This record gives sequence, structure tokens and C-alpha cells, in this order.
Amino acid sequence: MRGALGAALLLAAAAGFAQDGRAARLSERARQDREIVYFLRPPETHAFDLHHDLTESREGVDRYLNVVRPGSTVKDPKAVVLDTGETLPVETLKGDAIVKAAIDIGEPVRPESEVVVIRFPKLATGQTLRLRISETYTDPGRYRLEGEELVFDRTFGRPHNAVVLPTGYYLTNSSIPATLSETADGRIRLDFLNPRPDEIAVLITARKRRAK
Repeated sequence: MRGALGAALLLAAAAGFAQDGRAARLSERARQDREIVYFLRPPETHAFDLHHDLTESREGVDRYLNVVRPGSTVKDPKAVVLDTGETLPVETLKGDAIVKAAIDIGEPVRPESEVVVIRFPKLATGQTLRLRISETYTDPGRYRLEGEELVFDRTFGRPHNAVVLPTGYYLTNSSIPATLSETADGRIRLDFLNPRPDEIAVLITARKRRAK
């Protein structure tokens, strides 16, 4: 009898653990709470503006870390609480400054490592925070001009990703299917849906419209 009871308790515990693990894997994409939009500047600048929206709901969390990809540089990071319009304090740390601040960026800290840190009051149980983070990146390796062709080559890990081409450019190729639209100011926008738990490798090429 005791053996049967013990087995039942183990099965119940395993089922509970499986449900918790399943919820952790599904919750973020089920809510579709992470979105990013890239606004490409002229390709000869290698620069693009972006904003990404996310919902933070983890109890006890008091910061958001945005690790800058190798080869990129970031400037003018800003963060706002979309629920209230409140501006949050932001700082950019690099190399030893990351180590001194005791911040875990999820990978070994190198001299060139860089992270944007957005701080907010620690979240209580059941509390959520909707954030919008805006930045400008320069990345010659992933965004460039080859002859007369714009090349944007970047991996996307969020469920919803969008790219807005520079003024006067039209799309020639996209390695991943996208929904095309035109913005109010006449720019071409590509919206990508990523239903996968990993990244999609997006390669976009575009050309400038010739003057009539």
C-alpha cells in the first residue's frame, strides 16, 4: 500500500513539474509579448534604429539586460513603461564594468562585451511591466551596401519582427517569407512571424528607386 501511495505521489509530482516546465516554454510565445521593429537608415551608414516591446512578469526581477551582438555598437538607448509613459534609467556597461556590477549576461565577459541595462522597481507577485526599449545600432557586418544593393543580414529570435526599408528603396529578395506593406510615409515594411523556439536567419536585399 505504501509503495502504491509513494508511486502515486511521484507521478503527481512529475506531472506538476511537467506542467510547470511546459508553461515556462509556452507562456512567452502564447502571449506574443516580444516584438521588435528595425528602421533602416541609408545603407552606407550601416546604422538602423529599433524599438522592441516586451512584458516582464517574473517576480523579483528589477532589470532588463540587452546584450549587444559582437560586431555591433549601440548608442542612445532609451526605455519607457508603456503602461504609464514613465522613463526608466538606462546605462551601457562594457568589459570590466560588467564584471564589477556583478551582472550575468549569460556568456563569458570579454573586453569587447557590451550590455544595455534597464532598471525598474522589483516586481511583486502577479505584477507585470510592459516596456519599450529604443536604440540605434551600427553594424557594418550585417547591414551594408554592396554595389547598388542594400544587404541586411540578421537573425531574429522574437515571435514578431519587422524591418522598414530606407526611404526610396524597394525590396528585391527576402530569405524568409514576410508580409509586405507600405508605411504612411511611403517606406516598405516587412513583417516576419517566427513560430519557432529558435532563430530565423533573415537576409534582405533591396535597391533604390531610380528618379523618373
